[in-house]
Amino acid sequence: MSLEIKVNGKSLSARRGLSIFECSEELGVHVPTSCNKNGKCRECIVEISKGKELLSKLSSEEEHLGAGFRLACRACLDADSGSVTCHTMRRARMRIEESGWIETPNAGLAPAVSRDGDWVLLDGEPLTKNPGPLLGIALDLGTTTVVLRLLDLESGKQVAATSFENPQRFGGSDVMARIQYDSDHPGRLLQRTLLSYLAHCIEDLDCDPATIYEIIVAGNTTMRDLLFGLDVSSVGQRPYRSTTEHELESGLRESTGIESTAKKLRLPVCPQARIVGLPLLSGHVGADAAACLLAVDLDASEGLAAIMDIGTNTELIVNGGGRLLAASCPAGPAFEGGSISCGMPGLEGAIESVRIDAGGNLSYKVIGDSPRAEGICGSGLVELLGELLRSGRMDHLGRLANEADRFELPETDSVYLSEEDISQLAQAKGANVSGLEIVMKNLGRSCEDLDQFYLAGGFASHLDLDSARRIGLIPDLPDEKITRIGNAAIEGATLALLSTRRRLELEETVNRIEHIELETDPDFFDHFVEGCQFKPIGAGESAA
Repeated sequence: MSLEIKVNGKSLSARRGLSIFECSEELGVHVPTSCNKNGKCRECIVEISKGKELLSKLSSEEEHLGAGFRLACRACLDADSGSVTCHTMRRARMRIEESGWIETPNAGLAPAVSRDGDWVLLDGEPLTKNPGPLLGIALDLGTTTVVLRLLDLESGKQVAATSFENPQRFGGSDVMARIQYDSDHPGRLLQRTLLSYLAHCIEDLDCDPATIYEIIVAGNTTMRDLLFGLDVSSVGQRPYRSTTEHELESGLRESTGIESTAKKLRLPVCPQARIVGLPLLSGHVGADAAACLLAVDLDASEGLAAIMDIGTNTELIVNGGGRLLAASCPAGPAFEGGSISCGMPGLEGAIESVRIDAGGNLSYKVIGDSPRAEGICGSGLVELLGELLRSGRMDHLGRLANEADRFELPETDSVYLSEEDISQLAQAKGANVSGLEIVMKNLGRSCEDLDQFYLAGGFASHLDLDSARRIGLIPDLPDEKITRIGNAAIEGATLALLSTRRRLELEETVNRIEHIELETDPDFFDHFVEGCQFKPIGAGESAA
């Protein structure tokens, strides 16, 4: 038996002693590095999904990594036969969901960056001399995915867009794990790793990075604060607040927004460029939720309207007659493919849609039309659950029929859904449902009363609404009351980048938000348990 290594889906027959980095080079797989494979930059992180016992022992440079992660330049093949499977933190580019419904008219274009001859001005003050274009970046910094949009600040038009997996995953798949990791490991490793990957991403853009003068960052509280190098330990302890919130209460600052410079953060753009972290709503309801609020102009909506941005940390904002309420639902990464046996992000090779016909035959669609599926992403998981429930192959408690412990998807590379996976998805769904029920209760209303439900998040654009309603992931509302808005966080960051007026409006709106702490509600556990069942929201047990 030969020794085989597979990196990002590409296979190579290798020999003992080669590093994963050297194998990746032979395969033509790009691995980020700034230290020429010396183990110093700690950027060449790979996740080992198979064959970790065939690799060399953990080196001192890798002691900061969580289980299952290695540095490609330090991890060497240490066997003569077997198979190793791994992937980098920058696999094939992830899908970027454009909403297509938010437009910024030229009349509303009023960025902070302008020019006077060859002088580039920031807020009307001279910044630097450069006759080139005026560019800016809108950044959606997610726990799982980072999305970047490059814009021409003089025309408001998009120049480029790209995305990559958040490389901080070696510190944990959810915000609480990363908060703990950051507290346990000195040296700001999470910040340094993220900034290195972001720098490589910017350098890959088809522009002169020196003509980028402002970057607007939307992200949940933990992700935003880690980027700027703030201590995030207070976000992980009751009352779960950022240091910027504590400083605002103490009168030490006027906003929870953050500002820094490219030079301080070592980003390869104009050194004087301003890096802006949008303000927080409250606690774990962060700057990404603020960006969503801006994108849909929820404050101006009529009737009872809600935004739910489904992700590792689901944010919920509801406007009930001018009263704005927000809550954070700690859903975890299950609906983004995390903690699921065959789960994966929305990359090529992921199953994104599933159907079971009247004869019991299963069919599915794979991103990129790959001939064989490598895993299943969030939208595929929702449809698979919906189809298993509809066809009687799973009951409303998540138990598979015929006492099976897993459901195998035929004609795949061993892609399956186990009962443990179903339990993980049920708990993620339960967190979201409890958030909805408790916020609506605080308004004296119910989910059935909603006039408009905006569905945001990384996979929301591809959700099958019937499946999502059937399993109780979203309210049981008619299609006309549900609007899928794609990546609203990047849209909000874009609006903030292109209009200083909208930024000021956002600051004013944020001050009116009422934050609902779900865990303090006496009925939280009951709502959670009810929400873990696979049935339409508000339905009784017989609904399954």
